Amino acid sequence: MDHVNMNVRDIAKTVEFYKNLFGFEIRKDDNSPNKMDAPSKIIGNDSIKLCLYEDPQVIPTGGIAHFGFHVENFDDIMQKCNEFGVEVLYDGPVEFEKSSSVYIKDPTGYDIELSKVSGGGL
Repeated sequence: MDHVNMNVRDIAKTVEFYKNLFGFEIRKDDNSPNKMDAPSKIIGNDSIKLCLYEDPQVIPTGGIAHFGFHVENFDDIMQKCNEFGVEVLYDGPVEFEKSSSVYIKDPTGYDIELSKVSGGGL
């Protein structure tokens, strides 16, 4: 996957969340109104980018249940979530046949799956 465009309630909180938990950096900062009449930022790393557009009224509903990241430091993810006050859903890691996952929500309420093995080992 190349990137995901996301409407977020609070762009500053969202940037801080992804920076703290995943080390994402701001790649492009555009606080001027654009085609969506909203401040925007592109954050990410060399592998993936999130294009953020601020919309304080956004409610994360629709056909996508969650999106997932493979995390290399999976054994440390629970500690990082606790450190940054990120609620872990389902009482902790969920075990699958070939992988484990931790589920969290970002500041807007988007569900994120953090996987120990890329693609669940499929």
